Amino acid sequence: MALTTKPNIADADGFYAHLLATHRGLDDAESHALNARLVLILANHIGDGQVLEQALALARDGA
Repeated sequence: MALTTKPNIADADGFYAHLLATHRGLDDAESHALNARLVLILANHIGDGQVLEQALALARDGA
């Protein structure tokens, strides 16, 4: 399976607003911990090692 890099969220603005709201009131350490948990939850959902490796490489390169 290839990594989907084209827009694929039906309500991207709504999701982004919800993401920001989820972080509201957290200090930096709590916000970083939330992001780490979210990454692990979504990585587990994806489950495909090759896709996850592609995502890590894109994230590292700033894509």
